[in-house]
Amino acid sequence: MTYREQTKEIRIGNRVIGGGNPILIQSMTNTDTRDVSATVDQILRLEDAGCELIRCTVPDRESAKALSEIKKRIHIPLIADIHFDYRLAIEAMENGADKIRINPGNIGSEERVYQVVQKAKECHVPIRVGVNSGSLEKDLLEKYGGVTAEALAESAENQVRLIESMGYDQLVVSIKSSDVMMCVDAYRRFAGRTPYPLHVGITEAGTVTSGNIKSAIGLGLILSAGIGDTIRVSLTGDPAEEIRSAQIILRTLGLRKGGVEIVSCPTCGRTKIDLISLADQAEKLAAGYPDLNLKIAVMGCVVNGPGEAKEADFGIAGGDGCGVLIEKGQIVKTVPEDQLLNVLREELDRMRGRQNAKEEL
Repeated sequence: MTYREQTKEIRIGNRVIGGGNPILIQSMTNTDTRDVSATVDQILRLEDAGCELIRCTVPDRESAKALSEIKKRIHIPLIADIHFDYRLAIEAMENGADKIRINPGNIGSEERVYQVVQKAKECHVPIRVGVNSGSLEKDLLEKYGGVTAEALAESAENQVRLIESMGYDQLVVSIKSSDVMMCVDAYRRFAGRTPYPLHVGITEAGTVTSGNIKSAIGLGLILSAGIGDTIRVSLTGDPAEEIRSAQIILRTLGLRKGGVEIVSCPTCGRTKIDLISLADQAEKLAAGYPDLNLKIAVMGCVVNGPGEAKEADFGIAGGDGCGVLIEKGQIVKTVPEDQLLNVLREELDRMRGRQNAKEEL
């Protein structure tokens, strides 16, 4: 069995993680939490993209109070992100947070941590114990001579044991570092030390391009080792990009089915169509069909396109003003090049209709 299958089941709102349950995708709002309308609008957009858990920062009492109204208008579990002020963690739970994220090390004294734990117990709210390389305890920095994977793992274990000693075991653990290989090593060292589900990700990964590469490498190594119950791809950009990237990572590793996968050929001297734009538009269109489980090929050459698209359910290819629809490597329809996206949409609608008809039987 993998670590993932052995972790304790934890309920977060209307979802359950751990114990081999599906890995859930998480993101975080970048709006001012006090602006309820803007925050709700962003969460609803992220829900449409496939977000399954959402975290909001709670830097003050007004933000904590806003959670109550935000929660009424969204459909996925709401996680409150707390730093430093233990009273905000308590108030967030009183206002309906489904889970809180704290670093016990920066909450303050054990008495303050105890008060947070007792409120969590009272409200049946799980606590995510978050360890970060940027806020490692001084004694561990001295013990290990700086930030190391073992120091991160030991910090996480110490904080878990502290909360356990207070009589609470509804926990999720995360260990974050912007150093990809250190982060991977820390999760590998920590996995199995406690029974709790793990939230995994590479923190401060960077912009969409560099962040995606770092996250794909780091999450790929961690998840393929059987570690991780929820994930976040942390990017400096639109949070919706985090969702799309997480979905691709999970599908690529065979950890999730469903959704439309777009494969496209690299451009070359034979390409006589704006393939980059076509592939981008096809990917955006396909995102609107998360209920389908398909692979679609977008090819830039009507000569080699059909052969290259054989492994896809269907595909489109074009050049010199002519476009074709391909099914299992065979051309089934020829259309003007500017109609390729319409043909793709029609085919997706047809597939959805066929699937719905089967479900009704």
